[in-house]
Amino acid sequence: MASEEASLRALESLMTEFFHNCTTNERKREIEELLNNFAQQIGAWRFCLYFLSSTRNDYVMMYSLTVFENLINKMWLGVPSQDKMEIRSCLPKLLLAHHKTLPYFIRNKLCKVIVDIGRQDWPMFYHDFFTNILQLIQSPVTTPLGLIMLKTTSEELACPREDLSVARKEELRKLLLDQVQTVLGLLTGILESIWDKHSVTAATPPPSPSSGESGGDLLSSLLQSPSAAKLLNQPIPILDSESEYICSLALECLAHLFSWIPLSTSITPSLLTTIFHFARFGCDTRARKMSSVNGSSQNSVLGQERGRLGILAMSCINELMSKNCVPMEFEEYLLRMFQQTFYLLQKITKENNAHTVKSRLEELDESYIEKFTDFLRLFVSVHLRRIESYSQFPVVEFLALLFKYTFHQPTHEGYFSCLDIWTLFLDYLTSKIKSRLADKEAVLNRYEDALVLLLTEVLNRIQFRYNQAQLEELDDETLDDDQQTEWQRYLRQSLEVVAKVMELLPTHAFSTLFPVLQDNLEVYLGLQQFVVTSGTGHRLNITAENDCRRLHCSLRDLSSLLQAVGRLAEYFIGDVFAARFNDALTVVERLVKVTLYGSQIKLYNIETAVPSVLKPDLIDVHAQSLAALQAYSHWLAQFYSEVHRQNPEQFISLVSTALEAITPLISSKVQEKLLLSACHLLVSLATTVRPVFLIRIPAVQKVFNRITDTSTQRLPDKAQVLVCRALSNVLLLPWPNLPESEQQWAVRSTNHASLISALTREYRHLKSSAILPQRKVRLEDTKVIIHQTLSVLEDIVESISGESTKSRQICYQSLQESVQVSLALFPAFIHQSDVTDEMLSFFLTLFQGLRVQMGVPFTEQIIQTFLNMFTREQLAESILHEGSTGCRVVEKFLKILQVVVQEPGQVFKPFLPSIISLCMEQVYPIIAERSSPDVKAELFELLFRVLHHNWRYFFKSSVLASVQRGIAEEQMENEAQFSAIMQAFGQSFLQPDIHLFKQNLFYLETLNTKQKLYHKKIFRTTMLFQFVNVLLQVLVHKSHDLLQEEIGIAIYNMASVDFDSFYSAFLTEFLASCDGVDSNQKNVLGRNFKMDRDLPSFTQNVHRLVNDLRYYRLCNDSLPPGTVKL
Repeated sequence: MASEEASLRALESLMTEFFHNCTTNERKREIEELLNNFAQQIGAWRFCLYFLSSTRNDYVMMYSLTVFENLINKMWLGVPSQDKMEIRSCLPKLLLAHHKTLPYFIRNKLCKVIVDIGRQDWPMFYHDFFTNILQLIQSPVTTPLGLIMLKTTSEELACPREDLSVARKEELRKLLLDQVQTVLGLLTGILESIWDKHSVTAATPPPSPSSGESGGDLLSSLLQSPSAAKLLNQPIPILDSESEYICSLALECLAHLFSWIPLSTSITPSLLTTIFHFARFGCDTRARKMSSVNGSSQNSVLGQERGRLGILAMSCINELMSKNCVPMEFEEYLLRMFQQTFYLLQKITKENNAHTVKSRLEELDESYIEKFTDFLRLFVSVHLRRIESYSQFPVVEFLALLFKYTFHQPTHEGYFSCLDIWTLFLDYLTSKIKSRLADKEAVLNRYEDALVLLLTEVLNRIQFRYNQAQLEELDDETLDDDQQTEWQRYLRQSLEVVAKVMELLPTHAFSTLFPVLQDNLEVYLGLQQFVVTSGTGHRLNITAENDCRRLHCSLRDLSSLLQAVGRLAEYFIGDVFAARFNDALTVVERLVKVTLYGSQIKLYNIETAVPSVLKPDLIDVHAQSLAALQAYSHWLAQFYSEVHRQNPEQFISLVSTALEAITPLISSKVQEKLLLSACHLLVSLATTVRPVFLIRIPAVQKVFNRITDTSTQRLPDKAQVLVCRALSNVLLLPWPNLPESEQQWAVRSTNHASLISALTREYRHLKSSAILPQRKVRLEDTKVIIHQTLSVLEDIVESISGESTKSRQICYQSLQESVQVSLALFPAFIHQSDVTDEMLSFFLTLFQGLRVQMGVPFTEQIIQTFLNMFTREQLAESILHEGSTGCRVVEKFLKILQVVVQEPGQVFKPFLPSIISLCMEQVYPIIAERSSPDVKAELFELLFRVLHHNWRYFFKSSVLASVQRGIAEEQMENEAQFSAIMQAFGQSFLQPDIHLFKQNLFYLETLNTKQKLYHKKIFRTTMLFQFVNVLLQVLVHKSHDLLQEEIGIAIYNMASVDFDSFYSAFLTEFLASCDGVDSNQKNVLGRNFKMDRDLPSFTQNVHRLVNDLRYYRLCNDSLPPGTVKL
């Protein structure tokens, strides 16, 4: 090597060149290689030590530290002990000499390198590592440096990475826990002394009573002691920037320590009180005020820094709060913490002459508010049940503060987070009431006022009438990940809170909501008087800008309130039907009236002064009124079953009127949003309510005629499918409350056949032309007919698949000809993957819903046709060349086979050999080597179903044999196919796709639970330890780390079949075959794997083995070449 000085100059110029923006990537790679080679040389660290002490170039220092980091973390074992001693003494000296002048990122990196040495060598070879840190903290000059070292030590030693053995990780944690009390004492001392030192000098006069800062009654009831209240009312000291910095470092240390140390008495009351003092910095608006008044930039930075102390203190509090396991002796501390935090909550929600609560919250740092909300969430979700029982904790007053805090949030996100907290509270209350039915009333009475207030305020918040400015800011166009807009999310979350209150206080909730709905309905129903007939149609004669704006707000509110009323429908049915009957009837009557009104005066087609705003509003209200009525379909069904015998007039009138409202909307001229709402309501009436008289209502007959008349324009796809489903269900579904003899099946069957015949007329004509070669234009038309017909038929079958046998029989009779046409068309379209996809979807639905009705011979014909069509070439073409549609076709085909192999009885058993051979000889070879997950999941599910539902096809254990021999001697059949399937499962564990891995591991475990797979002789003798080996290798390679737990359990279940062989043979063989570790290390690994036979200890041993094996490999890789190991 050249001289140190020359090397340094060369390195500096290389570094400058590397980071220069003109340097090419090619040259950068060359430099990188050069630097890596330099770092690998033995003794390179001596140069780096010289570079660190002699250069001012940041890049050079960073590079030198990286060389040290690499040496310590990867090559330390092979470094001579003399060199180690030298490094251990030089680096801390370097840090002490230069820590004030080094850039902060270099200083932090140097600290980390020293801590890395401690991680390897403390306490055995580096006994003063931790005492040095404590000394640095105690010496005023180096306190900040000591705190940085302490935080780095907590980060690197308490939760170390991979590169340590389990024994060392445990040792380090124990060593650190021994130091916790000392460390916490030191940190408390630092924070207290800075606070006290500056409190004395800050001789601010006490606030005058009128300024509203003096605690108030709530505070003394919270804090239980006047002295504590007085202490918290002291003015906040003004800190110089050095003290500010030290406090922020100390709080960062505490936050990290709290993340891993258990709650115990070493976290003393004085430490907690001190942290709370600092939390007050976040809610001190005066600090910000001063900075803005004085105007200097330095002051505003100071204000931000002070705010940051508050945020750090809240982080510490939240770390403690998030621990669910609270020892008895710590409970009192917790109570004290809550009391102090609620003092802060009271402080930030305090109103006085100068401030509204909202303006006060707006002045606070957004991150502080976030931390505070996190605290409240943790309090309600983790600790409320614990604290509520303390008589001295005023829960109701707390809710009052939370209420103020929630409804004065400056941002929407903040408000959402607070609504989440209320949802948690309401869930807690609901489950508490369900578990304590005896004092249900007492619990509810305690919280009733708070809940009614909450409900009223949440309802106000969703209305433009009260909250227009905020609601108009919400985006109602862009969809988020859940496919909803910001406005929809806002409304949905608000309505969830309303619904939860309704569950607890039904009468209150209803009497709060209904009058508000009534008010807006009056406006809507009153629009009729403003409708005038003009030359082109109807016009709404409201033109003044102010009136239009008010109408817009009222319609938006009506739409939201209709959604609220729909959301509450579930609270009127079941056991409470009779008790709440009148309220529900009032609602349903209003809804029926409103929907009919909208359809009669055709508000959706009316001309308005501001069409871009008012027209969508009117359409939305109409659609929401239909959707709200649909929500009450279960209530209507219950109403029907109660009154069908005696006086059903009222019920008949409701349903008939609703249908009058629906029918005019079923037209291709109506806007899709409204059309779909009408169709959904029609489906619910036909499916959920099922009144016997539905078919006789003229409105329904009108819809029948419209759908079966080919001359009218077809509805859009979605609507057509829904209307056909409704009409089919009217004829197919059994009428409730009537015996079989009165179901009129004969007439309904005839009607259903003619309905389907009309819907499939064009489709059935395709059969004759399918054989001829298709012209391009004809082909497109044919595809449209196939798509339109099959989407309707598939939906009809799906909707009755869970119904009575009679319904399914009639359905199949009507469909029979269309099904045969589909089968005849299938071969003609085998190369059109989009058509094949739709046909297979249809057949899949038929197999799932009507396979019994189709009968065995025809089902066999279908399966045989498919098996013949899907040749190896066809499968390859679909999977490899037709992209996602082709893969979907094959997946649906496999899904159909899944249904077939699950069928009990002997009917389809003859197909098993050809299904297995299709899987293993045709599909599997095509997909086995492809990295893409397409088709694999479906194929393995099919193989699993083959095994799971046809176990006797492979294992014929006769009952008699097992009785005679005491243990079933297995007769194995089709062994080659079984082995091939198992091998495919084994192969899938070597591939990167984590979803497939998880699914297949679950299948094997299920087969073991249900059919004792791992105990079968063939598995036990030829496969068991191959599987264990593969799973262990997967853990060692960390390729599927998310599944660590599942893999550990599977290894246990396999090993437990024969623990003796596992410990005596397998483990030894496994270790012998491991490369990268020497025989001594293998012995240690074997010795550390205790012969435990219970699941927790065994999986712990597995993870220890895997961790230590990786650690030893890492150590061995880092030894210098030619190292002799004894």
